[in-house]
Amino acid sequence: MENPSTKAAGDLLSDALRRVRITGSMQYCFMPRGEWEIDATPAPYKPRDCIGFHIMAGGTCWLELDDERTVLIAGDIAAFPFGTQHKVGAGNSGRMIDPGNDLPPPPWSETPILRYAADGDEVRMLCGYVQCEAMDFAPFRNMLPKFIHVRTAGDGVNDWLSQTIRQIVAEVDMPMRGGASVLERLTEVVFLEVLRRQFLNEGKPESGWLAAAHDPALGRCLALIHAEPRRNWTLADMARASGLSRSVLTDRFGRCLDMSPMRYLRDWRLYLASLELKLADKAVAIIANEAGYGDVASFNRAFSRRFGTPPAEWRKMRAG
Repeated sequence: MENPSTKAAGDLLSDALRRVRITGSMQYCFMPRGEWEIDATPAPYKPRDCIGFHIMAGGTCWLELDDERTVLIAGDIAAFPFGTQHKVGAGNSGRMIDPGNDLPPPPWSETPILRYAADGDEVRMLCGYVQCEAMDFAPFRNMLPKFIHVRTAGDGVNDWLSQTIRQIVAEVDMPMRGGASVLERLTEVVFLEVLRRQFLNEGKPESGWLAAAHDPALGRCLALIHAEPRRNWTLADMARASGLSRSVLTDRFGRCLDMSPMRYLRDWRLYLASLELKLADKAVAIIANEAGYGDVASFNRAFSRRFGTPPAEWRKMRAG
């Protein structure tokens, strides 16, 4: 029988992933031959909240991060939630390539394909980024490592994720009308599955959002906050629902999440408000009220403290 705390944590994870929003993506096909190397320094054209990735469609290469090399094979996915600088290459003395500099100017009607002729084996890789609004929510962001590596091939397992990767490659090879939208949705599915596998592989960490989700009392508290973010919660309400005293609940939140329950509620509301500002055509006053603020001025102050800019200005920046 499934452990109740494990089931509750899974339900919370499902809810968190449901609220992850991919609001844009960019990708190109990179096809070098022989020995080569690229220095994947975060490019200035990438949005601040983007997560870079490499999807191996064919061949083998290495990825170097912090002086450690990982071999990438067909079906592998490498993701970098914080745009960490790394190197990718084949061989040990190959020419330097700068695919970012070789890309045609956007917008693109089809996915760009960059070929680099040389003697030797060919590598085929889809490179790019996704824009993930959930990076604005600190407990989610703090769960992520700087490098995620998912392997979908091998051991005779017919992994559906590898099938999805093949479909992505087919969309690049045989572009059709509406292909850009299909490709974006497929990339979103792949990214969400990569996140799910990363979180599930974490087991039961000692601290962080997953640790709180596995704790029966904190898990109940988080579930209630996520289910009813607009409710006029008090610390006493949260403690009563969690079956803990206010002091014990606050202490456990502090040890797991490095914040109080009321701050978690505030940050969750402001994160949801940021999604509304970007994705919905609502007046700031309406969003402020839905976020639990009685007036726009107090909402502006709270939002500015959290995101560094007033909500109206933030909306303009994200729409650009």
